[in-house]
Amino acid sequence: MHLLGKKSSSSKPAIFLDCGIHAREWISPAFCQWFVNEALTTYGSDAQMTSLLDQMDVFVLPVFNVDGYHYTHTNNRMWRKTRSRKSGSSCIGADPNRNFDAGWCTLGASSNPCSDTYCGATPESEIEVKNVANFIRKNKSVIKAYLTIHSYSQLLLFPYSYTYDLAATHNELMSIAEGASSALRSLYGTRYTSGPGATTIYPAAGGSDDWAYDLGVKYSFTFELRDTGRYGFLLPESQIKPTCEETMLAVKYIAAYVQKNLY
Repeated sequence: MHLLGKKSSSSKPAIFLDCGIHAREWISPAFCQWFVNEALTTYGSDAQMTSLLDQMDVFVLPVFNVDGYHYTHTNNRMWRKTRSRKSGSSCIGADPNRNFDAGWCTLGASSNPCSDTYCGATPESEIEVKNVANFIRKNKSVIKAYLTIHSYSQLLLFPYSYTYDLAATHNELMSIAEGASSALRSLYGTRYTSGPGATTIYPAAGGSDDWAYDLGVKYSFTFELRDTGRYGFLLPESQIKPTCEETMLAVKYIAAYVQKNLY
């Protein structure tokens, strides 16, 4: 976990950013590393980044699902889940983005340990999920936004995914998502679709963004980065930089909005 922000004697409002919750989505950890590098190298020269880090902190978790990510480099490039073992089953791992306590194991999640969307034995059964949830709970008073980076589909999603009901702040979230998508598109013309998870991609219970939102983190968003399926999870290296550059514009848009609406 990286903590980025200008040192302050009092606690500052914060944004929590995580990448790599699904092992095979390699462009995701690449973005978190890009974000950290940009924050450190443009602080002082980029007015928006400087203002953001002066006034807020950013917690960055570059690889959420470390064991799964490692496994995609050593054994199976298309692995998605964690690598936990479950007694009584020969199948490994759970889907960490179905393991949060948000409508857990209802819509769009499986109770079959061999499924790619296995919800786990209980909510937060996965050590990675438990640790992230504990961290966010512990820092709930300062965390004002939660951003989680996935691939692929070119979507900017917000709650809910575990229900078709609209979030209480649906209109505001939609307006932020559309503004951020427009900022992203301004660089290379990449088109994103914005909307609530359940209707924009598919219903899925136990997701981190829904859980954070229900905990009280009002600005909760999921990015599905490039592309729309030509390469899918196997996005070529030549697209890493442009993907990170355009995504940065959307993240900075959301961060600026949050910063402006804190007080």
